[in-house]
Amino acid sequence: MTSYLIGHITVKNDKLWQEYLTGVQESLIPFKSKIILRGPLVSVLTGKHEHNLVVVIEFHDQATLDNWYTSTKYQSLIPIRDKAADLVLMTY
Repeated sequence: MTSYLIGHITVKNDKLWQEYLTGVQESLIPFKSKIILRGPLVSVLTGKHEHNLVVVIEFHDQATLDNWYTSTKYQSLIPIRDKAADLVLMTY
């Protein structure tokens, strides 16, 4: 069953964020996943939300998503990610 990674993001360092995005795009290729949505949050209709960017990435299934997240390539990007942004990642 199709699985999705959803990220809610606040960028702290634009240069590092761009480096991270480039690496993420490369890391997704072997997993045949695709970015469904990436951009600014338009509005919050109910409640509070602290982040201003959203990403949705589609994977074939949860196992593929997990294999991507634990891949050597993606794991090497985490230190850059953590310096570049505050974020929450969820899977559905």
